[in-house]
Amino acid sequence: MKIYYIKYPKKSFIFIIIIIAIILFLCFLINRSITTFNTNEPIYKGNTDEKKIAFACNVAWGNEFIPQMLKIFKENNINITFFFEGQWAEKNPKIVKEIAEAGHEIGSHGYTHVKYTQWDKEKYSEDIKKSCELLREITGVKPTLFAPPYGDFNNEVIKTAESLGYKVILWSIDTIDWNNPSVENIVNRVVNKSHNGAIVLMHPTKGTVEALPIIIKELKSKGYTITNVTNVLK
Repeated sequence: MKIYYIKYPKKSFIFIIIIIAIILFLCFLINRSITTFNTNEPIYKGNTDEKKIAFACNVAWGNEFIPQMLKIFKENNINITFFFEGQWAEKNPKIVKEIAEAGHEIGSHGYTHVKYTQWDKEKYSEDIKKSCELLREITGVKPTLFAPPYGDFNNEVIKTAESLGYKVILWSIDTIDWNNPSVENIVNRVVNKSHNGAIVLMHPTKGTVEALPIIIKELKSKGYTITNVTNVLK
């Protein structure tokens, strides 16, 4: 009885398998890159490797509590990011300039406080540009951060803002202070949800002003550095 052996070109076969595997892996990376690029997601938080937390204060109404906020930040040697609505800034240029000169970061909150997804692209693009020019005129610096009004966005809003040179910023912790919760509630929302790279959304309200000293003390006791948005993105 004869036994026949089939000889395979072992080296060539292994080489082909390796080439196919490399091609498949490269296709996976390309597809992943394209998917990520097309997602157009805003930034919700920063670098999670460092114990830093950013305060982001959106300003579109009122100014009675801003002096108290600035005093608290100065006493604690803290600089945060203020996102100004253009219409508000236009009415209060001295306050905006004072905040910028105190070392706080200035970002745009659009010129008009509306949901951009209800406008066409050309209209909200002009709104963003108008806010940018106004804030640059007041502070001497072009803002690089944009917080969409109401946190409302879609892919086109994100792409448009990015094409104008902005990083689109949302938040990972919301004080919901616009709804007039108790001071305890505001403190708990921030302190209990604190994490590395967090972006904390707040507004210049009575509750926030009363909660800030407690929040700052608690976060510092946990080892956090409180800073602006750009610093947590590094």
